[in-house]
Amino acid sequence: MIESKYQQINLEDYVQSGEGGQALTYTRKDGTALAKMFLYGLGSETVEREFLISRAVYEAGIPCPEPVRLITDGEHFGAEYEVIANKRSYTRIISEEPEQLEPLTLKFVKLGKKLHSTPANTDVFPDMKDVIRPWLEKSTCLSDPLRGRLLSALDSIPSSKTCLHGDFHIGNIITNGEKDYWIDLGDFAYGVPEWDLSMNFYLANYIPSEYMDQLFHLDNATFRKHWNLLVRTYYGIRTEQEQRVYEKNLLKFTALKYAYNVCKRHNGQGEPNPRTEELALAFLDGKAPGYFE
Repeated sequence: MIESKYQQINLEDYVQSGEGGQALTYTRKDGTALAKMFLYGLGSETVEREFLISRAVYEAGIPCPEPVRLITDGEHFGAEYEVIANKRSYTRIISEEPEQLEPLTLKFVKLGKKLHSTPANTDVFPDMKDVIRPWLEKSTCLSDPLRGRLLSALDSIPSSKTCLHGDFHIGNIITNGEKDYWIDLGDFAYGVPEWDLSMNFYLANYIPSEYMDQLFHLDNATFRKHWNLLVRTYYGIRTEQEQRVYEKNLLKFTALKYAYNVCKRHNGQGEPNPRTEELALAFLDGKAPGYFE
């Protein structure tokens, strides 16, 4: 039985317009709304959390498309959002206009630093540590030894009450040429900015090329150039040696976000994966296999 909070739609009224790691997006044929439908296996609680958090972000005045309503096609759950006319993601622009890599990366850094200096309403938004902790504690897809290491690392993270995007990467900024908007806000929270920066290190160095193209319309070499400029500009880094120091400081956060994303992708179910275990433990040990040890 479909819960009354979800309004029934017919996907035949929509045209698929994008895809991501957890959802497909569809635009209504009349151009009045964008539907984000989560993939099968992701429960309604994930959809509702993203919708409510996105609504709170919108009402806080942070630029993002307005969330309109919760929807279902009878099999998948999702939400409709305001359509931003003539929008393109930063990554789509870079894929079509490679010369835009540097100016858009620098703009992304500026927007990120502005977000990371914005005080969060802690009565509305959660601490990132509180977002991650339940998944680490309950997911069967982590071994107990890794779980213990991750929870210990989580307890050592300093606190901050400034905003985090939660899924902070250059594909989650769209623009109509006049205004920029944050999208995919389900993990919006507060905490230290390293939470946001850390997964970009992972994306730059560990995503298979076909998945990189699917998610960002970019190749791995282009994303690595983006990462190098991003991390150096954000922290004011001047040398490669100094960059390695900052990257090593990110590895604890990378391990936690990597494990969290794996747990979410499998809805917390399944057996531990040796590759996940090996890579997460390496990050916790301050190592980046294939990049630096």
